[in-house]
Amino acid sequence: MGDLTTTIKRVQPADTPSETKARERIARLTMPPGALGRLLELGVRLAGITRSITPPTARKTIVTMAGDHGVVAEGVSAFPQEVTPQMVHNFVAGGAAINVLSRLVGAAVVVVDMGVAADLSALAEAGKIVSKKIAPGTQNMAAGPAMTREQAVAAVEAGIDVVEGLCSTGLDILGAGDMGIGNTTPSAAIAAVITGRSVREVTGRGTGVDDKGLDRKVAAIEKAIAVNRPDPSDPMDVLSKVGGFEIGGLAGCVLGAAANRKPVLIDGLISTAGALIAARLCPAAAEYIIASHHSVEIGHRAMLEEIGVEPLLDLDMRLGEGTGAALAMNLVEAAKRILTEMATFDDAHVSTQLSD
Repeated sequence: MGDLTTTIKRVQPADTPSETKARERIARLTMPPGALGRLLELGVRLAGITRSITPPTARKTIVTMAGDHGVVAEGVSAFPQEVTPQMVHNFVAGGAAINVLSRLVGAAVVVVDMGVAADLSALAEAGKIVSKKIAPGTQNMAAGPAMTREQAVAAVEAGIDVVEGLCSTGLDILGAGDMGIGNTTPSAAIAAVITGRSVREVTGRGTGVDDKGLDRKVAAIEKAIAVNRPDPSDPMDVLSKVGGFEIGGLAGCVLGAAANRKPVLIDGLISTAGALIAARLCPAAAEYIIASHHSVEIGHRAMLEEIGVEPLLDLDMRLGEGTGAALAMNLVEAAKRILTEMATFDDAHVSTQLSD
């Protein structure tokens, strides 16, 4: 399993000389300065992440981490917990939104059981999912810690291990996705603790709870924070007390990608909660994070700002699974192709002189 301490030590800041070379090339491309806007800066970021002005982008994988949450006992979700394993089976069958969008962009989907409250061993034994199950769901964080600190470390290291395995067989772009009924509740709790904002300010409707459901959700998070008193300066304490196994796994995915100099596209609220934990564990890892979109979940923007990334898309999405990451992969590919395939003024014999 990927060691957390060793992985963090391997993460280095993005390469400034490669970014400079990319900017120099972009300045010579056949267009007015900055005409392709943020797509150009994305190309520069890819160069810095990969240490190359011809960054590889062909091999794409979405890792969808699945886990259940004891806090559903507080009535925080509009759907029952049984939906989590049912959706894992849907992923395996290729019928979910993430499967559709991944096929569109030519990305593989790897489903990881981080802590689903059901027996998925048959799928794992058949090689259809990866089993990294820490436990069959977290404990109810409104009554005590969601997990032990040892379990939190194991979850992060499981995510690192998954990415190390992908890198060993070929990976250029990683997408981070999630599945787990109730998982917007721990994600909002993480947002509140680390950003210092009020619970109400960062808690949305998740699967679509009504006003009473939203009030129960806010109350459950406030109770969890009061009972557990997570330390905002200690990301592993936050993860263990009010987090989730798949959130820990997602944090590990970010760290593993950063250690291997791979861009990681985060999705919505849940994968961003994992990315925020990763960025607090290792600030340099934030330089490898690309925010795919802005979720309608109200805590998402606060976490993106805390990490220091700006989302590429804003489509009023809130599904998760890695769907936003899949959609943004074509933008990453476009940025690379502009950087590497577009002609310079010299190549195209186009004048750069201003007319009188």
